[in-house]
Amino acid sequence: MGKLAIIVGSLRRDSINRKLAEATAALASKDLTIDWVKLDDVPMYNGDLEADLPAPVKRLKDQIQNANAVLLVTPEYNRSIPPVLKNAIDWASRPYGTSVWGGKPVAIIGATPGAIGTAAAQQHLRNVLAAVGAVTLPQPEMFITYKDGMVDDKGGFSDPKTKEFVLKFVQRISTWIGQVNIKAEAK
Repeated sequence: MGKLAIIVGSLRRDSINRKLAEATAALASKDLTIDWVKLDDVPMYNGDLEADLPAPVKRLKDQIQNANAVLLVTPEYNRSIPPVLKNAIDWASRPYGTSVWGGKPVAIIGATPGAIGTAAAQQHLRNVLAAVGAVTLPQPEMFITYKDGMVDDKGGFSDPKTKEFVLKFVQRISTWIGQVNIKAEAK
C-alpha cells in the first residue's frame, strides 16, 4: 500500500499527542509502513544553513519525500501549532525550489484536554500546509478531546467508540493515499 510518515508536534516523552499517534499507528493495516519522523534534533530554521543542510534536516526531508503521505499529530499551544512542528514544515520547504511538500498528501489529527480538541491549531496548520503546496485530507477532521485513560497501558485505545472513530480515519487515510497517488501518476 505505501509508507506513512508520522510527525508528532510535541517533544515531550509523555505527550498525549505521542500517545494518540502511537495508538493511531497501531490501527494501520499491515500493508501500510509507518515511518516515525524525529524532530528533537532538528535545529531552528536558519537561512544561513541552507547552503549545507544539517544532517537532521536532510533526514527530515528524505523521510517526507519518501513517504506516500504524512500524518501530522498536533497539540494546540495558545490556539496555534507548536513551534517544533512549524519549524519542521519550514525546513522541509527550504531552500527555495526544493520543498518536499508540493503535492504531498497530509492528514491531521490532534488531541487536547479542551472541549474543542485542536481545532484552532489544525486550522492554522491547514493554512501553513496550503502555503507550501501540501494536499491536505479535507474530511474527516479529527479534533480529539483527550481524557485520562483514553490510551491504555498497552498503547491502544481503551474506549471502543474512540477506537472505531480513529480506525475509520486511518482507513480513510489509506484509501486517500491510493486516490492521490493514482491522480499523480496520471499526470
